[in-house]
Amino acid sequence: MKAADLAGKRVGVVIERVEMEDIGGETKPILHFRGKERGLVLNKTNANSISMILGTDETDNWPGKRVTLYPSKTDFQGKRVDCIRVDSPQPGAAPVPPPPPVQPEGDFIAEDEDCPF
Repeated sequence: MKAADLAGKRVGVVIERVEMEDIGGETKPILHFRGKERGLVLNKTNANSISMILGTDETDNWPGKRVTLYPSKTDFQGKRVDCIRVDSPQPGAAPVPPPPPVQPEGDFIAEDEDCPF
């Protein structure tokens, strides 16, 4: 995901997962969001921001949480470049709906069948 993907706007997203991926020969955390195709390479600045916003640096606790992405600028290799930063969710943002229930594996008893216990 790049700053241009935000089209100059603040975008509320729900964290789906954090995965470690090989980026240019280096393993880096990638933040994936519900309903978005592209992930965000997680740099130290954004990881620290998310940790502060969510109150934990344990990435396993981040899925299902809402944050806001916004375009900004940073210095990189002596040049001013576009970047994405992370902020708290927008006030009044809709609550995150719970994930759909997981269908159990194996034997399944339909609602209209008698339960054996």
